[in-house]
Amino acid sequence: SHKYDSLRDQDLQTELENAAHYMQFAAAAYGWPLYVYSNLFTAPCKLSRDCCRTRAAEYDIVGGDHLGCHFSSILQTTGLQYRDFIYVSFHNQIYEIPFFVALDHKWEVVLVAVRGTLSLKDVLTDLSAECENLPVEGVSGPCYAHKGMYQAAGYIYKKLVNDGILNQAFSEYKLVVTGHSLGAGTAALLAILLRTSFPTLKCYSFSPPGGLLSQPLAEYSKDFVVSVVLGKDLVPRLSIPNMEDLKSRILKIVTNCNKPKYRILLQGCWYELFGGDPDDFPTEMDSRREEQLSQPLLGEESLVIRHSSSYQSLASDDSPAHPVVHMPLYPPGHILYITEDGPSRRSCFSQVRYRADWSSETAFRSILISPRMLVDHMPDAVLRALNSLCNDHRCVYCGVMVVHYCQ
Repeated sequence: SHKYDSLRDQDLQTELENAAHYMQFAAAAYGWPLYVYSNLFTAPCKLSRDCCRTRAAEYDIVGGDHLGCHFSSILQTTGLQYRDFIYVSFHNQIYEIPFFVALDHKWEVVLVAVRGTLSLKDVLTDLSAECENLPVEGVSGPCYAHKGMYQAAGYIYKKLVNDGILNQAFSEYKLVVTGHSLGAGTAALLAILLRTSFPTLKCYSFSPPGGLLSQPLAEYSKDFVVSVVLGKDLVPRLSIPNMEDLKSRILKIVTNCNKPKYRILLQGCWYELFGGDPDDFPTEMDSRREEQLSQPLLGEESLVIRHSSSYQSLASDDSPAHPVVHMPLYPPGHILYITEDGPSRRSCFSQVRYRADWSSETAFRSILISPRMLVDHMPDAVLRALNSLCNDHRCVYCGVMVVHYCQ
């Protein structure tokens, strides 16, 4: 049975197993697109048998799932039965994202799974990155959160509480909220809203956005939120201050580079698509001084005689323009960080070492430019890594496991 004690009393392997289990539901919330993508050879056959025999009329299913393929994919991914679902919503608007509520009798939990980004409307929710006040009783200091995800969490909260959806669940079961990406950030904020009514709830947040919670709320969420981050995933490192830092670093390197700018672009695209040896790529000139980093791209021998003040203002730390101060936001909860040891490029059937350990938000203050920055964010990659870490307990020592992986 589940034990919802403080994280200090939790075993790392136990949390890995919990995360691997609940990641299935976070992935299932994406419906048929992710299911087909993850099961290219078997999914079409399985869904063709089930989609046209949808039983949506018998259940409380809201939104566009006319053939029932979304719901059939959820059933295939989770292994639950029709009767285990209390509420399923595929309704999708800005600040209104799909989610489902199900009973997991084996783990004795009521599960709320929130879908990640899958539509333009979801992207607009993601981009609403302004801060919005989120006062929480007992939390001192500034309490604010990502506006778009807070609005989405409020929408689901009203459905669950005001519409009495959670009242239909068994009261003796624990409540677990989960999601991936946009769904992860929304799930963490939803857990904060629900915790007053459900003090024993737990949230598993997979690949959550870095710019989600103010520092006091991020600390508060550590009592009941576990975040899982894989490798060089961009999204947990994505925040406005981090983007400003990345822009500044790129401008400094580009203005001080001794290679043609077209070569930087072409080799950067090649590295992004196929990887390679970073030693072959343009680097800063050792002879340049730091004060020269603000010079424009074109030299005085070009047609441009005078330096560009606009470019200099972008590249200089002493820009006369008044900088916009952005409130720092952080990922939620305790962070379970999964990395792989050894070289980044391997042949098929070679061995990979996965390491899982607790981390802190300070490890995600910089954006890492890498071919894996998007691949490591994919829900199937997170699920595969978690399953690999949990496959054989005998191979796990101090959070390390050897698995097979084909890149």
